[in-house]
Amino acid sequence: MALTDIWFVLIAVLWIGYFALEGFDFGVGMLLPVVGRTETDRRVVINTIGPVWDGNEVWLLVAGGATFAAFPGWYASLFSGFYLALLLVLVALIVRGVAFEFRGKIDSDRWRANWDRAIIFGSTVPALLWGVAFANIIQGVPLDSRHNYTGTFFTLLNPYALLGGLTTLVLFALHGAAFLSLRTTGEVRERSRAIAKNLGLVAVPVAGAFLVWTQFSLGDGWTLGPAVLAALTLVGAVLFISRGREGWAFVCTAATVKLAVLTLFIALYPNVLPSSTDPAGTLTTVNASSTPYTLTIMTWVAVIFTPIVLAYQAWTYWVFRARIGRADIPSWAGLTKRTTTRETHGAHAR
Repeated sequence: MALTDIWFVLIAVLWIGYFALEGFDFGVGMLLPVVGRTETDRRVVINTIGPVWDGNEVWLLVAGGATFAAFPGWYASLFSGFYLALLLVLVALIVRGVAFEFRGKIDSDRWRANWDRAIIFGSTVPALLWGVAFANIIQGVPLDSRHNYTGTFFTLLNPYALLGGLTTLVLFALHGAAFLSLRTTGEVRERSRAIAKNLGLVAVPVAGAFLVWTQFSLGDGWTLGPAVLAALTLVGAVLFISRGREGWAFVCTAATVKLAVLTLFIALYPNVLPSSTDPAGTLTTVNASSTPYTLTIMTWVAVIFTPIVLAYQAWTYWVFRARIGRADIPSWAGLTKRTTTRETHGAHAR
C-alpha cells in the first residue's frame, strides 16, 4: 500500500472518530431545551459533556491538519469551494465553545437563556452542514481541469446533499439522546430515553434512505457490507433503547455513525474530490497528495504521538464515567460561597 493510500485511510479514521465523538456532543446541545426543562436539569445535561467536548474537537483539528499536509490539493479545492459552508460551521463551533465557557459566569436567567440559544445554534448548524458537505464530497462537485470550484453555495444544496444533512442531524440527535440516557439519572434519564425512542423512529427511515441512495448511485460491492451493518446497528439501537439497555444503545448509535462514514469513504476512494462536470478536474489520492518525503515524516509523527493522544482521551472518559443527576449540581448560593472562600484564602495567602 502506498503512503497516499495509508494517509487516506488515516484521514478517514480521524473523521470517523470525530463524528462518533463530537456527534453525541452535537446531539446533547440540540436536545438541551427538550431534555433540560429546568435550570438544574440543563446544568446536568451540559455537565455530561463538559469534561470531554473540547477534547472531541481535537479530532477535527487533526483531521483538517492532516488533510492540509497530506493532500494539499484536496484541502485547497475543498476549502475554496465549500468556503461559506465551512465558515458557518467554524462560526457555530466558536459560538458553542464560548457559550459553554460563559454560561455560568453570571447568575441571571436571561444571561443563561441567551447562551443556551447559542449552544443550540452551535450544535445544530454543524450537525446539519457536515452531512451536506460530505454528501457533496462523495457525489462530486463542479471542478474545472485546474481543480477550481465552478459552482456556487446553492450548488451544494442539492437533494442528495440535503438528505445527507438531515441524516447527520437526526443521527447525532439520537446519538446524543442515547448518551444522555447513559450518563444521567432520574427524570433527565427518563426524558432522554423517551426522546431517543421517538428519534429512532425518524432516524431509521431517513438514514436508511440515504444509505440506499448512496449504495445504488455511488456504491459498489465494497460499500454494501458497511452500509448494511450501519442499518442493522441503527435498528439495534432503537431496540436496545426500548428495552432500557442504554449502554448497548449508545454502542449501537456510535457504530452506526462510524459505519455510515466508513461507507462514504469507501465509496469515495480512490478519489478525494470527484468533479461532476470535467473528469480531468477530479482529485485523487495521487494527484492531490504531498511529496513522499512529507508523507514519510508525517507517518513517523503519527506513529509516535497518536497512541499518546488516544491514551489520554481514553483516561479522560474513564475518569468522568459516572452518571450525573440533580444531586450532583450545587446551587448558585453554594457556588458563590465556595468562590468567596477561595478568594478569601487566596488573599490571606498573599
